Amino acid sequence: MAKIMTKQAYDTIPPPAGSDPPIVERDQVKYFEADKSRQAERFAMVDARIRTRLDQLAAAMKDADWLAGSFSAADILMVHAIRRLEGSGILEDYQVFMDYIARAEARPAYQRAFAAQFKVFQNASST
Repeated sequence: MAKIMTKQAYDTIPPPAGSDPPIVERDQVKYFEADKSRQAERFAMVDARIRTRLDQLAAAMKDADWLAGSFSAADILMVHAIRRLEGSGILEDYQVFMDYIARAEARPAYQRAFAAQFKVFQNASST
C-alpha cells in the first residue's frame, strides 16, 4: 500500500515540482556565495525557480489537504523540503503551504519522524 500511496503522490505533482533541487540550490547560494558580488542576482534567479515549482505544487494540490489524498510519507518528505524555505520570505507568500505545514506538524506520524531525525542530529552533534 505504501508504494501505491507514494506513486499516487508523485503522479499528483507535475515534474519537476516533486523535487527540491532549487531549494537546496538556494542554501548553496546563501552559504557558499555570501562573499560573491553575484549573490543577489543568483538569489533572484533561484527564487524565481522556487516560486515556479511552488506554483506548480499549489496547483496540483488544489484544495486537497494531502498529496495522495490521505496523510502519507510523501507529505512528511514534502513538508521537510519546503520547510527549508522558512525565513526566506518565499514560503510566507504561500498561505496554502503555511497551512499544509501546520496540518502536517500536528500529525503524530510527522512528530515521530521529526523527533527521530532530530535525535540523530543531536547524537551526531554530541560526538
